[in-house]
Amino acid sequence: MYLFSIIQAIMEGAFLDDKNYFSTADFARFARVTRHTLLFYDKIGLLQPVSRGANKYRQYSSGQLSQVNVIRTLQQLGMTLTEIKALKDQRTPALTEEVLSHQIGRIDQKIQEWVQARKLLHVLIEMIQSVEAIDESQISIQHLPSMPITLGKWNEYVGGRTDFDALLDFYLDIGERYPDLDMNYPTWGMFSEERIKQMDWHWPDRYYFHNPDGLDSRPAAMYAVGYTRGAYGSGDKLYKRMLEYIAAEGYEVAGAAYEEYPLNEISIQNMDDYLMRVLITVRLTSEKAKHSNPTHNG
Repeated sequence: MYLFSIIQAIMEGAFLDDKNYFSTADFARFARVTRHTLLFYDKIGLLQPVSRGANKYRQYSSGQLSQVNVIRTLQQLGMTLTEIKALKDQRTPALTEEVLSHQIGRIDQKIQEWVQARKLLHVLIEMIQSVEAIDESQISIQHLPSMPITLGKWNEYVGGRTDFDALLDFYLDIGERYPDLDMNYPTWGMFSEERIKQMDWHWPDRYYFHNPDGLDSRPAAMYAVGYTRGAYGSGDKLYKRMLEYIAAEGYEVAGAAYEEYPLNEISIQNMDDYLMRVLITVRLTSEKAKHSNPTHNG
């Protein structure tokens, strides 16, 4: 319909020169904008009518259609109306090239932000999918592949410092070391082998981000894997059950433990229903290794 109207207007001579005037409603129709948009353009001085008729109604010329097209194009490229007006009022080829080049830089930055957002979305989805079919009551031994993480420094709990103090230090430290890192990835805790053997899992030794661009890693290894429901830091009973299971199956703690929350505030309303996953690095005891060649889950 729009193309037909343009052709009809041309045949009728409406677009032959700037001496042909249109009412606001007609010009809006040909320019593919709303009447309200034209009134707003007029108000901010971006596109004003060429004249007002005897009845004081706004009148636009056919030549102004190209101006609307420029405005729409620059808006599509991400420029604000304020920026478009500034360019319009003092445009030259050199200034236009500079402004457009600057806009390319802004678009490139947006593309990078969307790429990072897409990675984060995939991680959040994978967290949920990783526990869709698990039996929360079961503990298992699995060989898990290496997983990229961003690992913080060792936490200090002296002078009355708490896990919240350590978490704040983690964010500050990572922000300084990796200023371009997306800090919205899930933050989980690592416990040293010694801490697990001492049955001390109150506060993590180190925090880490679970993110696909991490320069550190959770090593590929055999892990005892267990689950429980509860708020952050409420895994005491699970850790004890897992240590009993590890010993009963002829394994021993052989490295760090990783405390994860695949279902947390992102997907669960009540914090008491968060799903905790604990992974404890294990190996067969020397005695068990002599007499068995087990097939493991994973």
